[in-house]
Amino acid sequence: MAVKTPVYLDNNATTPVDPRVLEAMLPYLREHFGNAASRSHSFGWTAEAGVEKARRQVAELIHADPREIIFTSGATESDNLAIKGAAEMHREQGNHIVTCQTEHKAVLDTCEYLARHGFEVTFLKPDSDGLVAPEQVADAVTDRTILITLMTANNEIGTIHPIAEIAAAARRKGALFHTDATQAVGKIPIDVQAMGVDLLSLSAHKIYGPKGIGALYVRRRQPRVRLAIQMHGGGHERGLRSGTLNVPGIVGLGAAAEICGREMPEESRRLTGLRDRLHRGITEALDEVTLNGHPTRRLPNTVNLSFAYVEGESLMMKLSDVAVSSGSACTSASLEPSFVLKALGVGDDLAHGSIRFSLGRFNAAEEIEYAIQKVVAAVRQLRELSPLYEMARQGVDIKTVKWGQE
Repeated sequence: MAVKTPVYLDNNATTPVDPRVLEAMLPYLREHFGNAASRSHSFGWTAEAGVEKARRQVAELIHADPREIIFTSGATESDNLAIKGAAEMHREQGNHIVTCQTEHKAVLDTCEYLARHGFEVTFLKPDSDGLVAPEQVADAVTDRTILITLMTANNEIGTIHPIAEIAAAARRKGALFHTDATQAVGKIPIDVQAMGVDLLSLSAHKIYGPKGIGALYVRRRQPRVRLAIQMHGGGHERGLRSGTLNVPGIVGLGAAAEICGREMPEESRRLTGLRDRLHRGITEALDEVTLNGHPTRRLPNTVNLSFAYVEGESLMMKLSDVAVSSGSACTSASLEPSFVLKALGVGDDLAHGSIRFSLGRFNAAEEIEYAIQKVVAAVRQLRELSPLYEMARQGVDIKTVKWGQE
């Protein structure tokens, strides 16, 4: 079977819209175009019915009450509403927030904003696998701690935190617990009740839905979570998020959530097999390849590898027909290694030579075999040009080499 290129292996960045999701959305872009807040005619009633169905679908996926689902423009807005909303609402009780160095920028930047406005933020350092232990969280909590925010699964390395145990530690200390579950929802089972989560962020475009729509779970009971409003204007979404609802997007999110809930067990098994085949195929053919993140506590679709003596950006250029993500990010026109890998203790050389492969629903086994061949060939070509790799093969300890006159 011929492989259609380019092969897309960057599903943690975004996913294609599932045709079934698009089919559910189209009527709300055509004949059902009403404003869900219009209560005086059938156009509005139909739109509102579509929104409420989606609210139930999203709630069912994470085992929540539909009344606890607030629609937003995406996980970044959900993170901001959860973190700023909780911090401002509980300012009189305390000003301390606990998070982790490897969080998504939507969380880190929000916490840093609050730190500039009188809040104290503790940024926990994970272990070498990217995990934060519940005891580590409990030790960081003070009598002024009002919120703990830790992602369920890391977007770069796929490591899954022990969320239920961390949430329990937060509950014992009297702090609210928020998790950015953007990468986890739809890939692994999420039960906000069993896990003890108070606030949870998610986004449609990570689960084969449209871009520009997400949701925030806000617990209603034991405890009832109250947030300071961040978006003022018409009192939509029970007053927590004003603005005309994106009805087609919401319907798409709901359809995507329902499909994930129904197909997740089999899809996770299939993607785990493809992920492991990709990892095994590369490491059996190449030496000096390191897995980043936890070897077992990680997402079924994610594998992040560092290739010694290879620069990640050069490798991506060689892989022009395989869409992947580099562990490096371009900041202020200068290439910087991934802050996630740096937090794990990965050295600059390996951090610069890292690639994230994130598989998805529409990847086939033939595409994985093709990607293995392309990666192996590209790494070999680049290493042939590397004097450091040649020296290492000859047994030279690169760390002991003096490169210039003292």
